Amino acid sequence: MANQTLPAYKADFLKAALDGGVLKFGTFELKSKRISPYFFNTGEFYSGKLVKALSAAYAHAILEAKTSGILDFDLLFGPAYKGIPLAATTTLALSQLDGEKFDDIVYAFDRKEAKDHGEGGTFVGAPIKGRRVLIVDDVVSAGTAKREAIDKIREQKGVVAGIVIALDRQESLPSPDGDETGAKPSAIGALSKEYGIPIISVLTLDDILAGVKGLISEDDIKRVEEYREKYKASD
Repeated sequence: MANQTLPAYKADFLKAALDGGVLKFGTFELKSKRISPYFFNTGEFYSGKLVKALSAAYAHAILEAKTSGILDFDLLFGPAYKGIPLAATTTLALSQLDGEKFDDIVYAFDRKEAKDHGEGGTFVGAPIKGRRVLIVDDVVSAGTAKREAIDKIREQKGVVAGIVIALDRQESLPSPDGDETGAKPSAIGALSKEYGIPIISVLTLDDILAGVKGLISEDDIKRVEEYREKYKASD
């Protein structure tokens, strides 16, 4: 049963992530070399049931942001590779929401390498020029991949309206010198400030801690809370 301390779409998404092994608790070394007590991998959303839950959650998070005036867009852009199925399935999920708010939303994605035959080029899908583009991806780590996506969109004369991701870990950027003391911004906060765009997350670490009570052990919850306190971001 979904935890009702969260909005229904967040609770359903969290339960699907737990049931599908997308969200795991234990000991995991991250790319940053930090040792995390939890790990979230959208690459595990490969069954029909999980893809449905994933795209529905993205669609509802986008609807919530648009209704509140945070987002205004007309094209979803999926950076290669994980962003490609996310953009396609989220476009479909948006079109299936009640009403006609998103019937005209289109999507596009890029290739890692230009195609030298057929239609050619590095972009597939709807033309980006002149459109308000919402980037759809899984997470923001250092932010490098998102900066590349923003540059590509701007080169195509598109306007970047924002970014939507599955999870905001709400943790500070690692220090190059290894000093973890003092308040530091998150990768999401730094990226949002740099480009002046909103970054919407389906779930945050706070959502996870609120939603998993009674579903995982108290020891795991305590370890995640300690990790959050140690690496919490200033934004």
